[in-house]
Amino acid sequence: MTIDRYGLETSATDPVAVAAFGDAVHGVAAHRPTAGAALGRSLVADPDFVAAHALKGFANLILAREELVPTAAAALADARSAARRRPASADEDVLVAALSDALDGRFAGAAHRLERGFARRPTTLLPFKLAHSLRFMIGDAGGMLAASDHMLAAWQADDPAAGFLLGCHAFGLEEHGDYAAAERFGRRAVALAPEDAWGQHAVGHVFEMRGDTDAGIAWLEDGRGTWSRCNNFSFHMAWHLALLLLERRDRDRVLAVYDAEVRPVQTDDFRDVANAVSLLWRLDRSGIDVGRRWDDLAEIARRRRTDTTLVFASLHTLIALVAVGDHAGAADMTAALAVRAAEASEQGRVAARVGLPLARVITGMAERGRGPALDRLALDLHRLGGSNAQRDLFMLLLAEAADLAGDGHASRAIDTVRHRLKTEDRLIAAVCGREPHLVAAVPHH
Repeated sequence: MTIDRYGLETSATDPVAVAAFGDAVHGVAAHRPTAGAALGRSLVADPDFVAAHALKGFANLILAREELVPTAAAALADARSAARRRPASADEDVLVAALSDALDGRFAGAAHRLERGFARRPTTLLPFKLAHSLRFMIGDAGGMLAASDHMLAAWQADDPAAGFLLGCHAFGLEEHGDYAAAERFGRRAVALAPEDAWGQHAVGHVFEMRGDTDAGIAWLEDGRGTWSRCNNFSFHMAWHLALLLLERRDRDRVLAVYDAEVRPVQTDDFRDVANAVSLLWRLDRSGIDVGRRWDDLAEIARRRRTDTTLVFASLHTLIALVAVGDHAGAADMTAALAVRAAEASEQGRVAARVGLPLARVITGMAERGRGPALDRLALDLHRLGGSNAQRDLFMLLLAEAADLAGDGHASRAIDTVRHRLKTEDRLIAAVCGREPHLVAAVPHH
């Protein structure tokens, strides 16, 4: 048995495999594009490395693409086969069991298994980061913060993972609206681990939610040397920068950042698409001509119009289809969500409670007086997963729907829910027609 540099006990003994696996875990924590290659080197050096197979499975599953589920399942099968040839460590057993839970669609159960399995060693980086990521995907901010609170009891500043662990704690605090503590822990995380883009991200969220636009732009620009070297997480960091620039009404620069940093390549990763869709929607509503920028997103959305692996991603797909007037594609996506909503699964419940009702609002299928309660949907948005900042797109959509419906009660309730987390900005006034000169027409394609 060998303990990797971040505290995970594995059955691997080959030094090349162990070192490469450590590089992969570091790459995951730092959102580096080198993580996949390092994981590949680890498995070449030791094809029976159980933890490496498990990490490969999680890495594919977290991408939330229906065509990658078989790849994740194959990784689980490989991990189990390797464990039959060479006894796995107790830590690896937990990883494999959690991967099985996640493959069955039980992300909350997988996160709970990881946290319970490492309850006595909560600073072990890989299971902690995986559980944090899973809870992020299902919108379980309470679970994220509870886990990081437990981790802090064992945390030590000289732990090799110290900064990465604090960055996750900072994000959990931010999602709960504890902005002062989030900023404090996030800054310390980055001081301990300058490569901690997630800690930088948490502090960026704080500035955005406080409405401290200039400080947020300065923070992101100062950290550019770190986050610009990330994998596609760099696109997301640029998205945050663009939102702040939009709030400052620096329209030319917003478009420049979109083209060069938010959407520099036409990837179909749901996170990249979500960045682009939510920014373009805001630009449209702010009266900024986005040209043909919806087109590549529409092409991807048409390919993804029945993929409901993650409801959060499906709704962004739907918005892109609606934006270009693809009514048939939007109908296909809504129908697929209806099928998902009938399932007794984690994402099925999300689709039933939030996804399908929200899809009907987005497509205009909810007749006035007969649609879903918009204020209830606002309270349930966290179930979609992602961050408060990402879900703000849906909050703005609901605010616009309530205003168009003349539903004063819903408008007031939505404003109240939003203001618990985010300082008022000009965009909500724009989408609700309170600043008519900012409101754009529906895009023409």
